[in-house]
Amino acid sequence: MEVRVKILFTSLCHTDVYFWEAKGQTPVFPRILCHEASGIVESVGEGVTELKPGGHVLPVFTGECQDCAHCRSEDSNMCELLRINTDRGVMLRDGKSRFSINGKPIYHFVGTSTFSEYTVTHVGCLAKINPEAPLDKVCLGATLNVAKPKKGSTVAIFSLGAVGLAAAKGARIAGASRIIGADLNSNRVTEFVNPKAPDKPVQEVIAEMTNGEVDKSVECTGNIKAMIPAFECVHDGWGVAVLMGVPNKEDEFKTHPMNLLNERTLKGTLFGNYKPRTDLPLVVEKYMNKELELEKFITHEATFFDINKAFDLMLKGEGLRCIIRMDA
Repeated sequence: MEVRVKILFTSLCHTDVYFWEAKGQTPVFPRILCHEASGIVESVGEGVTELKPGGHVLPVFTGECQDCAHCRSEDSNMCELLRINTDRGVMLRDGKSRFSINGKPIYHFVGTSTFSEYTVTHVGCLAKINPEAPLDKVCLGATLNVAKPKKGSTVAIFSLGAVGLAAAKGARIAGASRIIGADLNSNRVTEFVNPKAPDKPVQEVIAEMTNGEVDKSVECTGNIKAMIPAFECVHDGWGVAVLMGVPNKEDEFKTHPMNLLNERTLKGTLFGNYKPRTDLPLVVEKYMNKELELEKFITHEATFFDINKAFDLMLKGEGLRCIIRMDA
C-alpha cells in the first residue's frame, strides 16, 4: 500500500523548525523533514488501485485509511491507522525506512518527508487532486475549516502567519462579522492587538475591544502563552477556543476551573478536521472555481538549494509561505 512520489513543490512551515529543534518529540535522527507539498505519482506498490503513475497528489501528515471507526465517522479525521505519529520514522508495512545513505537508514517524518526529490508514503496519506490544479499553488496546508463561526460572530486569531490568515479567511467565508488578530506583526489584519504591548493580559484587552468577549478563537502558535489567553478570551456561555499549534512536550495548560464551569469550550484540531483523501480534493476544486485565493499566502519562492534562505525569511517574520521548487 505504498506509493513513490516525485515532489515538485514543498512549502515551509514553522512546524518543521519545531521538530528540527526537537522540542516536541523524542528526537529521531537522521530524518527528512517537511509535510506540505505537491507532486506526481512515480510508481505504486502492491495493493494500490486508486492511484496511477502520473497522477497529481498532495502528501498529508495525517492519513485516511477509509475503514476505521474514525474514518467512517463524520466528526473525526483521527484515523486509527494513519493519524500523525511524530516518533515513528519507518513505514508501517515492515517497520523499515525507504531512505538510506551508505547502507544506513534515514528516517521518515510524519509519513511524508517532502524535503526530498522523491518520497515514499502510505497511499492513505495522499490526496488525489485535479491534474489541472497548479501544483505550486495547492501545496499549502488546509486550515480554512477551523473556526466554523456562525454568521455575525466575533473571532480572535492568535498568530497571523499563513495558518492564522487561512483560519481568518475561513472565518470570513463563514460570515464572521469581526476578526481580531493577536500577533507581533500589525500589517496583516484591520483589527489588531500586540500581545507584548499592553500592560494587561491580552485576553482583557480583547474583552475591552469587544465589550465582552469573542465567540470563537483560534490559536496557531503552539506557544502555551498564547493558548491560555486564546481560551480565556472567549465568551462565557457559548465561547469556543480551538487550539491548532503543537506545544512543547513539557508544557502544561493551566486555567481556573471556573472558566470551564462558565461554559467556555476548549478543543483542539489537527489539519482543520479535514479528512485528507475525502476533503482535500474538494478544497482544491474551490481554488479552481476561484472561491479561494491561495496566491495571497505565497510571498516568496526559492530553489531547494536556497532552503536556508527560505528558513531565514520565515524565522524573521518576513513572509507567510515560501514555496520551494524541488526540480530547480
